[in-house]
Amino acid sequence: MASSWISALGGGALIGAAAVLLLLTHGRIAGISGVIGSLLPPVPSDRGWRVAFVGGLALAGALAGAFAPAAVGASVRSSTAVVIAGLLVGFGTRHGSGCTSGHGVCGVSRLSVRSLVAVATFMTTGAATAMIAGAS
Repeated sequence: MASSWISALGGGALIGAAAVLLLLTHGRIAGISGVIGSLLPPVPSDRGWRVAFVGGLALAGALAGAFAPAAVGASVRSSTAVVIAGLLVGFGTRHGSGCTSGHGVCGVSRLSVRSLVAVATFMTTGAATAMIAGAS
């Protein structure tokens, strides 16, 4: 049980450090939907760090899957369902001006009112969905 909270603390610290590093070095918020969304269409002057950021996410996932597969787990849904869900989430976060990483990690730490409202909405909706899905 102790290793669970230790790994969560370590992961959170790494996410926070990456967000701070991106903000200090590039003046950018580490919101994944914004980082990926601005790759298409690409802005040439902004493209390098965005490709490196997304590549780092993919590499970290691949390494975790190779060296600690139990920590990653398997999807309980088909690959098609996962892709469709990912596209819907991506569309929603771009349409809603941000995602949990941008608002939750970066916006709340900057005391952004918009981010505080967004995170409260994410959390309330997620809790309600979990309760409804768990009841059925």
